[in-house]
Amino acid sequence: MAYRTSVISSLSDVSPAEWDRLAGGNPFLSHAFLHALHESGSVTPATGWQPQFLAVHADAELVAAMPLYVKSHSYGEYVFDWAWADAYHRNGIEYYPKLLSAIPFTPVTGARLLARDAAARAVLLDFLCEQQSVAGMSSTHILYPPQEEAEALAAAGFMLRSGVQFHWLNQGFESFEHFLQTLEHKKRKNIRAERRKVREAGITMRQLRGGQATEADWRFFHRCYSNTYAEHRSSPYLNLDFWLRIARTMPQHLLLVQAERDGRPVASSLVVYTEDTLYGRYWGAMEHVPCLHFETAYYQPLEFCIANGIRTFEGGAQGEHKMARGFLPQKTWSAHWLAHPAFSDAVERFLEREAGGIDAYLDELNERTPFRNP
Repeated sequence: MAYRTSVISSLSDVSPAEWDRLAGGNPFLSHAFLHALHESGSVTPATGWQPQFLAVHADAELVAAMPLYVKSHSYGEYVFDWAWADAYHRNGIEYYPKLLSAIPFTPVTGARLLARDAAARAVLLDFLCEQQSVAGMSSTHILYPPQEEAEALAAAGFMLRSGVQFHWLNQGFESFEHFLQTLEHKKRKNIRAERRKVREAGITMRQLRGGQATEADWRFFHRCYSNTYAEHRSSPYLNLDFWLRIARTMPQHLLLVQAERDGRPVASSLVVYTEDTLYGRYWGAMEHVPCLHFETAYYQPLEFCIANGIRTFEGGAQGEHKMARGFLPQKTWSAHWLAHPAFSDAVERFLEREAGGIDAYLDELNERTPFRNP
């Protein structure tokens, strides 16, 4: 079969239906989500993200693709390479621009080599290796691929790096109380106390599926999201136009949780979900209420998972505090290629040492299970 490879700078040049067939139902890989990032101005060359997606066609059909960006910084990635960039800088070598395959600002696992079949994926991987060699970039970084894809990248010469996230797994719970009964007594008692504090503060909760949320709900959510960044003396990555775009184009994957007091909203969180997985993503509040973050960003989404038979709740990057709320450690992957031979050797040695530390950390965490002994 004859394949044709190309680099595309805009998803406007790609059929949404063809792209989504390759994305396999992952909402973050969907044409709607990625195109909203670009068209809203949240992810553009001006913000340090230049789309350079790879595409493989067989005749007129898109049979493989890869979300790929030229990056001029390392913000919004969650797999930190600041030390590598600093080492390049101290030695008078440019680290940026670099190539990055990831969902911007989104540390969730998902395919990066989107392909119809193994043959098309092999062509795509060869095209990636060709591009990184001729583009004059310092390096290529592929973040949060599934393990099977990470192993394919390792076979193609990439170095693998592991990390840790915390995921909640639905054991067929019939209710939130049923879930609580599986936890150790102290953890169960603390969660009940946290939820009680929220109720005693006069807070009530609303769960709004994407199609139920009004523009006013989205505008309030954006205020909360922006306020979280302001409190940390930072600027938000995503703008209101982005939220309004995904509200229109992919409402079936969105759940807004809104906290109210006396009929007035005071906090909001947004999670993204499929039939199988819920992804904890964004949160913010306009006033401080003790334990409201846990109620809005964890306990309400957990209730939604249980009520809808969703099997996994991915809690996002970092956070050992999630274990006390029933989340368990899971290993994640990233793959890296560096053009400079000496730096590549140094990073490879670093990753070997780091991997041993990650495995020891996982062993330690697994010994601290929040669940009761059966």
